Amino acid sequence: MESVPLLSSQFYSTSRCRSSENLLNPFQLKQIKQVGFAYSRRERSQIWSLSLRSQRRVLSDRNEGGFQSYQDGSSMVESEELGLVLKSERDSPASIVLLRSWLQSQQSDLNTGESEVVAPHANRPIDKEKDVEEEEEGLEHEKLDGEEEKPGLEHEKLVGEEEKTSTRVTRSIVFVTSEAAPYSKTGGLGDVSGSLPIALAARGHRVMVVSPRYLHGTSADKVYEGAFDANCRSKIHCFGGEQEVAFFHEYRAGVDWVFVDHPSYHRPGNPYADSFGAFGDNQFRFTLLCHAACEAPLVLPLGGYTYGEKCLFLVNDWHAGLVPVLLAAKYRPYGVYKDARCILIIHNISHQGVEPAVTYDNLGLPRDWYGTMEWVFPTWARTHALDPGEAVNVLKGAIVTADRILTVSQGYSWEITTVEGGYGLHELLSDRKFVSNGITNGIDTVEWDPSSDVHIAAPYSADDLSGKVQCKIALQKELGLPVRPDCPLIGFVGRLDYQKGIDLIQAAFPELMQDDIQFVMLGSGDKQCEDWMRAAEAIYRDKFRGWVGFNVPISHMITAGCDILLMPSRFEPCGLNQLYAMRYGTVPVVHCTGGLRDTVENFNPYASEGSGAGTGWAFCPLTTESMLAALRNATTTYREYKASWEGLMKRGMERDCSWDNAAIQYEKVFEWAFIDPPYLR
Repeated sequence: MESVPLLSSQFYSTSRCRSSENLLNPFQLKQIKQVGFAYSRRERSQIWSLSLRSQRRVLSDRNEGGFQSYQDGSSMVESEELGLVLKSERDSPASIVLLRSWLQSQQSDLNTGESEVVAPHANRPIDKEKDVEEEEEGLEHEKLDGEEEKPGLEHEKLVGEEEKTSTRVTRSIVFVTSEAAPYSKTGGLGDVSGSLPIALAARGHRVMVVSPRYLHGTSADKVYEGAFDANCRSKIHCFGGEQEVAFFHEYRAGVDWVFVDHPSYHRPGNPYADSFGAFGDNQFRFTLLCHAACEAPLVLPLGGYTYGEKCLFLVNDWHAGLVPVLLAAKYRPYGVYKDARCILIIHNISHQGVEPAVTYDNLGLPRDWYGTMEWVFPTWARTHALDPGEAVNVLKGAIVTADRILTVSQGYSWEITTVEGGYGLHELLSDRKFVSNGITNGIDTVEWDPSSDVHIAAPYSADDLSGKVQCKIALQKELGLPVRPDCPLIGFVGRLDYQKGIDLIQAAFPELMQDDIQFVMLGSGDKQCEDWMRAAEAIYRDKFRGWVGFNVPISHMITAGCDILLMPSRFEPCGLNQLYAMRYGTVPVVHCTGGLRDTVENFNPYASEGSGAGTGWAFCPLTTESMLAALRNATTTYREYKASWEGLMKRGMERDCSWDNAAIQYEKVFEWAFIDPPYLR
């Protein structure tokens, strides 16, 4: 028995199937062309995958389950009883019209009983499907014209919410990143790389994460104890010689964690720098990573078989930006990875991997691809009058050759196309905006859960907020502040640098300390900012505490114990602290930029018939006066309008910040990436 999967927005033709000798009227729908998609909301219909069953065929001939792979790297499950079937698929109205025409042409065969149309996973014919008003409230079902209703048959019910979260097509995904929590982390990239692959794997995809195996000679190296040598070595030709890399593998949380091992990754410091500054060989280290990531799906037999060529690469920032260039220049001209796709995820466009032009020959790319990586600095940015400003820009090459581009929020997707936010790449990104999208990051809702957090004094939830006050008192005691449950407590957690708006806090600090508030800060970075925190604590002993460094338990305590979280960032691609804060009932006050604009809704006390709307305050422009005004609005609401404040807390806590929600949006982009052919020059 053969199944006939119906894919959305596609034309089909009929051809003979493999089991044609067992059917009186054999046929199979075959995909011949994909015609596009619509990003905006539109009417769509629900059509079940169809299976043809012949009364003359013995079902026991095909009683073994398995998987059948498609050219785009997708797969569909083979049922023990019904053969190859897919979960229900969504078709456009155009496909429905074609399906109706085909059904009418086969009506005579269906009526004679030679074969019948059956619903997947149900041993009964399809009954009429019910119309639904809107896609968001339940997927639409289309009646099949010309099909008579048969008595005694039950309807196959589909729950809209289950269909909304179901995975339509599973893929082989290779996630390339310079850091992945808990193995390595310096910021949001590590959090994303440690959580998104797990969420995708939970939805049925086969996921491999490729990252360097950083060894520092300290106890921190224990995180790699679960990774074992894969007994596979790969020779990489770059930087004028042959480099050998090894692969270590750990299977955890449904994901293949693959670590590229090379002596250049064995040194003290973080993945990019040490106490003396950025490593001078970072281009070499991450060129090795990109070459190794391209080889891993071909040579590593993980779980008994390789990922193969028909996979989807997700590359993160410039450190993995050479991957799409290698696919286009090194592999596809020789027929390798011709069906693979590559999606670039930009977390911070200010880091682009720019090096002198003479280093291009070290990258292992054909000489005629230099234009893809070429970068010329504007006159004002050159070091001297005779400097030609020629360089290679890895991120620029990735933007040119990637099949699709993603950022970590919708607001940031727009900001990088502006002169202020594009860091010189705004024109190129504007030209490619038709393949660009933004998806807001999720958070680990298990680690960041106020009802079960082991780092806070008392658990609480949106239904019972009593533990929030106990967490506040515990934080005040821990930091040596006067215990005042009624005093607004403002918190800041983050790096102490220019991007995070520390200078704005410093400028507003004397005036802010005149108000009846308490303020705590946790972070490290610029040495002058660290010294300022120490001096401010000595002056305002009863109002301010500054914790220099980073401490996980204290960060959880601040997030749970504070009433307000301040984030005056100049730019913020996504931002995670405001998501953590809202989940813990801490109201964010943020600068209206990037992901902060997308995630924090301005408080409106008059909305919803006076019950209020919004989850915080987003101030603009980025000035001391605007920030102070927003903070004072927040503290006034906290003191005088307790009901409104409780509404702010609960709306933030009820917001869906899970990675599963983000993974659903990523799957839509995966579909779009496979509509167009891969990049070819």
